[in-house]
Parts: sequence; C-alpha cells; structure tokens
Amino acid sequence: MKILYVTTISLTINSFFKPHIEMLVNEGHKVDIACNSEDLELDSIYYQLGCKHYQVDFSRSPICLENVKAYCQLKRIMQQGHYDIVHCHTPNASLITRLVCRKFRKSGLKVFYTAHGFHFYKGAPKLNWMLFYPIEKFCSFFTDKLITINKEDFDFAKNKLRAKDVYYVPGVGIDLPKLESVDIDIAEKRREIGVPEDALLLLSVGELNENKNHQIIIKALAKLKNPDLHYAIAGLGDKSEFLLDLSRELGVEEQVHLLGYRTDIIELNRSADAFCFPSVREGLSVSLMEAMACGCACVVSKIRGNVDLIDETGGRLFEPSDLDNCIEAIDTIIRCDRAKMGKSNIEKVKSFEIAVVIEMMRKIYFENV
Repeated sequence: MKILYVTTISLTINSFFKPHIEMLVNEGHKVDIACNSEDLELDSIYYQLGCKHYQVDFSRSPICLENVKAYCQLKRIMQQGHYDIVHCHTPNASLITRLVCRKFRKSGLKVFYTAHGFHFYKGAPKLNWMLFYPIEKFCSFFTDKLITINKEDFDFAKNKLRAKDVYYVPGVGIDLPKLESVDIDIAEKRREIGVPEDALLLLSVGELNENKNHQIIIKALAKLKNPDLHYAIAGLGDKSEFLLDLSRELGVEEQVHLLGYRTDIIELNRSADAFCFPSVREGLSVSLMEAMACGCACVVSKIRGNVDLIDETGGRLFEPSDLDNCIEAIDTIIRCDRAKMGKSNIEKVKSFEIAVVIEMMRKIYFENV
C-alpha cells in the first residue's frame, strides 16, 4: 500500500513517528510525508527509508491565509500520489487534509486521523467548544479511522463523533530500553544546572507557555518557604521573562532554574526528586511517561491524559487552577516514600511502551483496510 503521513510541522514527525513509519516500511509499504519543514529539516532517516517529502505551507494558526495555499498544495499531492491511506496528525493539518480528501474517499482512499488531544475537553473554555467541537464533528463524517490517545477523548469520540471506527491507543509509545540504558552522575548533573547536591529538586519539562502552567509551581514554592526546595524547568517559550520576573517578585529566584532547550532530559529526570506536570490541557504526555519510566514520583494536574497515567500509587494530582491544592500535593510528595512511587510508575508505564503501541497500530492499519 501507499501511505501519506501529514502533520502541520516537521518537528512532530521527527519527534514521534520514526518507529511507526519504520514499521510500515518494514511491512513492505511505501510511506511519504507532507508537512511544513521551513523551520526544521526532516530527519535523514526518513529519506533512508525511501520516504518522499512534500513541503506544504501549513500554518499552526487556523485563521492564517497560508492555509489556503496549503489546501491547494495538498490537493495537488493527492491528485498525483494515488495513495491508499492518508494518516493525518495535529489539528490544523488534519482539518485541511480531511477537507481535501473528501472526494478521494469515493475512489477508495482511507483517511486516518490521530487526535493528540481535542481542544474541547472537560473544563475547557466555552469558546473551545463553540469553535473546535463543530469542526471535529463535521470532519468526523469523512474520517475512516479516528485514533485517540486518552480515555476521555476515546469515550467522547465513540459517543459523539461520526468516524467509521474509533480506537484507543496509549499514546505514540516510549522507548523503555533506550531510557534504561542511560547512565547518570546525579551530583555532577546538579552542579551543571546550578542546583545544590542536597536540595529537593522538582523538575518540569515542557514549553514555557500559558498552557504548561509552570507559574503555579513557582507560586507554590514561594508559599512553602523551604529554601532547600528547588524547581528546574527544561524548555523554551514566550513565558520565559514572565517566569523569571515572577520568581524575583516572590523572592524565590535563587530556587528557580530555567534550563532552556535540553537534550539530556533522561539525566535530568534521574537527578530530580519529583517530576511536576501542571498543564491545563494535554493529550497524553510523552514527557510525563518518560519521567515515570525514570522512576520519578510525580505531581501532576488532574486533567485528561494525566489521570490515565498517575494515581495515588505514583504521585499526587491537583486541580490546575487551585494553588492551595498544588501546595498540598507538593508538600505531600516531598514527605512521602518517593522511591516506592517511582517503582509503581516504572511498572505502570510498561503498558505505554513503543512495542505495545506499534503492535496496536499495525492491527489498526491492516484490519479491514
């Protein structure tokens, strides 16, 4: 079969789908890729696998005029490519792809869509429901296989959307053997990032933006008044100055460490006493799963996706807008048996391992296609 993978930007392909595409190629299928790679080149591994890359000028914003150009570009690709399956990811690219593919489905094309977290969810702003739910409902009528990665989205899609088939797959999968093979000198890693060796270190990994909600941990840090408690964040984003200003304003600037973009996330996880994940919205976080695989006890927001991964045996959950609840969760975690929690998380995350996910995807691809 001939399969086209579509995402808004190349970063998504580079970060998550190498094992998925390798599986398809190894099964004897031709896989091509359509995405916007202006900011980041596609990894060379895809060319080695025989994938053809199409540049499509998708914008991350749904209201950008570039999307009209992207629609036309993708339409030409579909006219020339004669694909059997198109598998789309990320909201904007998936909307455009499913609009383009409507007429091609009449000739036998199958459209797959992986929803990495609907923008409408329990507790989401009304505007999200008013805007994104009608779009997803409409597009679901011309979606053959809708794949969800958390249980809340699966239940909703099964009951409210109109895709021919709806599946639950536990994320994109994580490479547990690779994580287990990383050695770490904790004392040296802490010195490198400016954290005292005997400090209690909380770690977050994620973009510095409004959704990731890092500010609530900084506010909790100030309220806890524990000079031995430090908070490190690995990531880039437009909230960097805001978070630095907030930490200075609250008098905890010596305890907050913005680490920027890092390639040593596994080492950082192993150096931390607990992993904090305070997001307002997630699908199913790879960062959180990696922390679990590294044996971290976790303090996470009580939201879709996170509740699939963390319960009282592996950490503590808090409402993402409730500072007192967050403080209580952190205070509890630093007093608990974190090693026991970490062992529980190592066991739980095995069901999210890449081999498990790939086998589920293999069945979805070739079942009734």
